[in-house]
Amino acid sequence: MDELPLPALFEQARKIHQTATESGCDQDVVRKGCQVLEKCEDMISKLGLFSANETKEDISTTNLKYILVPYYLGEMIEKIAQDDRIQILKASQAKLKEFLSFCEAMELIPKDELETCAQAGPNAFVDQRARKIARFKRQRAAESKLLEIMERKERRGRSTRAAALSTPVEAGEEELLDDDGEEEREAWLTTISLAICKACDLLEMLKKEEEMLSAVKERQLKEGEKEFSQAVLDERTKKAEAWHRDAAVRALYTKPAQPITCATFAQDVLEGRAQVSQAYEHKHQPMIFGPASLVGGGRTGERERMAAQVFQPHHRMPTMSIEEAGLKEMEIMNKWQERNIKLMEEANSAWHKDNKKMGPNEEDDEDEDDDAAVEKARRWDDWKDDNPRGAGNKKLTPCG
Repeated sequence: MDELPLPALFEQARKIHQTATESGCDQDVVRKGCQVLEKCEDMISKLGLFSANETKEDISTTNLKYILVPYYLGEMIEKIAQDDRIQILKASQAKLKEFLSFCEAMELIPKDELETCAQAGPNAFVDQRARKIARFKRQRAAESKLLEIMERKERRGRSTRAAALSTPVEAGEEELLDDDGEEEREAWLTTISLAICKACDLLEMLKKEEEMLSAVKERQLKEGEKEFSQAVLDERTKKAEAWHRDAAVRALYTKPAQPITCATFAQDVLEGRAQVSQAYEHKHQPMIFGPASLVGGGRTGERERMAAQVFQPHHRMPTMSIEEAGLKEMEIMNKWQERNIKLMEEANSAWHKDNKKMGPNEEDDEDEDDDAAVEKARRWDDWKDDNPRGAGNKKLTPCG
């Protein structure tokens, strides 16, 4: 397995996952699939195929399929049979959350799914039912689209083979016949969309199962288990470690929120009229005067330019908003303070204020330099006495 390249490892892991999902397999094959997927994950991390600064348009078609590695690993971990089922559920949920967090950062999750997940209130059950129905429709649409792409690809392959038998293919035309990069990209994006729907459903199911098992375990501990306190402490420690681990994973793909620099928008947020996540724009848009037919259009001719200047205001219009002026003034003040600090440092770094211990030879050199500087200053003063300021330039001055 160490000698196989990443594409071969991923293809092997995908086949194991497909076999385990469709027909089921023994535990040895499941554990082998987990090992292969973990190896794939390690190679993806070392190669640096994905970045937090990218979106789905920036990812190449050959690397799109590797987004599914955490999803496959989460599903394979859930199929492992172990006495401590709760630990298996937590590990599977961690991988599924990592997959969904990365898809959210890459803008692969639909906006309605994110909005419904963020809502919580008295109608939570109604919203959950509506969310499941919408997710089921998206899943059916993705499955139909994948089937259509496969059928279209198969038909094109049959026609290509038939054309190859009837007409000989010249050198260099093989790439043209197999040039289906756009179709492959569409297929992988559809597969990822289908995996997102399944991951959300599986995550909800695993959460419910974990709650049930935790309740049963807690009830058994309350009935007379001696290790109750130690088990609770271990459980809390594991929850804290899982929370920190998930937070570290989310920090790699989560985009930081932009600071609020608009006073009007900040007031709306404080008074509840707007949300922090909403987009806002505080740039000043100057008012445009003139005929309505020319407003917003491109004025290229002299006649149109003159017609657009009709009914202009008699006063000068502002070129920036109050917030932009404040930010500009703050930037100027920061530069001014930095310059003053630099000047103060230069003024305080004079030679007579440096507390350096000099040896006897250095002191002799310093005395010689001081004498030379004094002699030079005296010669300069004598020259200035002999040549007053402006001498020789009388013809260049207006009153000379």
